[in-house]
Amino acid sequence: MSEHIAKLRNIALIGHGGSGKTSIAEVMLFKAKVTKRIGRVEKGNTVMDFEPEELKRGNSISSSFYQFEWDKNTINLIDTPGDQNFFSDTKLCLEAAEAAITVIDGIDGVKVQTEQAWEFADKYQIPRIIFINKLDREHSDFEKTIEDIKKTFPQKIVITQIPIGKEAEFNGIADLITNKAYMYNDDGTLTKTEIPDNIKEAVTAARETFIEDIAEADDNLIEKYLEGEEVTDEEIKNALRQGTVNNLFVPVLCGSAIGKTSGIGIETLLNFISLNMPSPIDREGKIGTWEEKEIKREPDPNAPFSAFVFKTIADPYAGRLNLFKVVSGTLGKDGTFLNTTTDVKEKYSQLLTIAGKEQKLAESAVPGSIAAVAKLKETITGNTLCDENEKIIYQTAKPISPIISFAITAKVQGEEDKIFSSLIKIIEEDNGLTLERNSETKEILLSGCGQVHIEAALEKLKRKFNVEALLNIPKIPYKETIKKKVRVQGKHKKQSGGHGQYGDCWVRFEPKPRGEGFEFADEVVGGAIPKTYIPAVEKGIVESCQKGALAGFPCVDLRATLDYGTYHNVDSSEMAFKIAASLAFKKAMEEALPILLEPIMKITITTPDEYMGDIMGDLNSKRGKVLGMDSKGKNQVIIANVPLAEFQTYATSLRSITGGRGLFTLESSHYDEVPAQETQKVVEAVKKAEEE
Repeated sequence: MSEHIAKLRNIALIGHGGSGKTSIAEVMLFKAKVTKRIGRVEKGNTVMDFEPEELKRGNSISSSFYQFEWDKNTINLIDTPGDQNFFSDTKLCLEAAEAAITVIDGIDGVKVQTEQAWEFADKYQIPRIIFINKLDREHSDFEKTIEDIKKTFPQKIVITQIPIGKEAEFNGIADLITNKAYMYNDDGTLTKTEIPDNIKEAVTAARETFIEDIAEADDNLIEKYLEGEEVTDEEIKNALRQGTVNNLFVPVLCGSAIGKTSGIGIETLLNFISLNMPSPIDREGKIGTWEEKEIKREPDPNAPFSAFVFKTIADPYAGRLNLFKVVSGTLGKDGTFLNTTTDVKEKYSQLLTIAGKEQKLAESAVPGSIAAVAKLKETITGNTLCDENEKIIYQTAKPISPIISFAITAKVQGEEDKIFSSLIKIIEEDNGLTLERNSETKEILLSGCGQVHIEAALEKLKRKFNVEALLNIPKIPYKETIKKKVRVQGKHKKQSGGHGQYGDCWVRFEPKPRGEGFEFADEVVGGAIPKTYIPAVEKGIVESCQKGALAGFPCVDLRATLDYGTYHNVDSSEMAFKIAASLAFKKAMEEALPILLEPIMKITITTPDEYMGDIMGDLNSKRGKVLGMDSKGKNQVIIANVPLAEFQTYATSLRSITGGRGLFTLESSHYDEVPAQETQKVVEAVKKAEEE
């Protein structure tokens, strides 16, 4: 069983959208004789991208999985999205991998999503290699891409292959590990041969550098190298594997998955995975907790079973399908386990492995296995599954925070509840989405990592649950407050035969620091107002604060101090004092210089340097206030405070400005005063809406 675990390879393909990750996966499956033809993204016939929303857009929107055999090893391949809109799925699924292949376009070099994926891999301490793709394309440049990689990433980069030929002349790779050439033939096959004479000198020099770079992984090797002794192929291979597995350096491979020379570099990539990338046994055990005690579970098949759920697929007919990574122990083809996150015992009848859009029955799952079970009642992404007698909880990755929200309504009246319940199921499989009811604006808000993300969710909603929704720009949750301290009287006196109504109160209204909310104080002395009526005064003011004087938004950040009043033994009542208090509030709003407050967000923008000017100009035009700037690799990071009203659709704006190369995060910061000119626009818009 341990031997089986040692032959497991859980490998994630990561990188920017369009770099060719799915194409590489398709060629891998073809080379492994899993498929009879190479699927093409542009033709919509790939094994890894199969959802209608993916076929429509021509790119991955969800991580896909395929288990296959290569060189007596079992490879679990995870093809992750590279589009910013769907990158939350990449973050969550990458945690299930033991290693990653970072795919970089040989034309465009390192892009911002590649850097973000690299950061995720750093966080999980995942060893990785780099595959430079598309080297047969016009304007591709291996040397320039290497420079870009070294400039961007801090880790040591080790070149293990160099291309033979450039652009249209690219027809093979020189492998520095074996010191052999892999040449592309006209019939699409590859031939392993000696290094061509015209590049022998360059390859010899490159191999010397390669051996020098990997020597640090093996003390004996570096000693032999420094003393000028002959280094054996076996010593080179051992040092390369140790350095890769222990994350001492990042090997670089190259080739072309799809194009004139389809498949160059993919067989050597698969061989590299088998020989040099870690199995679950090579990785440290995972740390969890139970009852505040830290527990470490090693990848031991005889240890208590434990696993974490990293992805959920929702289907209206088949139900929920939970994908999980086994950390320790062995799971049979049916049985029970405990979900310690929800404290629910779950039963399953079939154990599955994933092969694209298909599921295959599995007999067992050992440490490192990526498996799935269907129809668990209360298990979702992020939950821990384990032996009920050996409890543990793992802290798993959190989704990327949403950056854009839309108010969502039913296209057909009466289907609001169906939309809400169906979207909850969509969110179970896409944790990058959130759904909430805004208590202030009374809207249902669907939030995600971009407008395309939201639109894809609605397409899936219609396809899977046969319900349609409409998107609208959300209302801004403005608030109101005052700038001046005033003291006013609120008096309610009414005589209508028999008992009348009488309430009289004097209240001081004064502004409070931003964010401190509402405060009521009682300073009445001498029984000017009986204690029984004072709560009614507070209630009257609190209720009046729900609708401010300017545009009817909630009034906040003020103190109301009741300091005097009069009452009538017969005509006074709680209702009379409540009305008096509301009259005092209205009068105060006329005198205390009411202002409008708007939500201010903190935005962090990461962008290539060449777009800095355009972004700064755009920020200024949207009333943004830059707080600071910093460098991050070859990118610039801008931190600013921005009004939500100006940035609700910023994801689209930034994509347009940077050609998709910029990204940002948005978080709530505080409320601040709306400029007078903008206030007038808001007030007029509210009045117009009320009239309509």
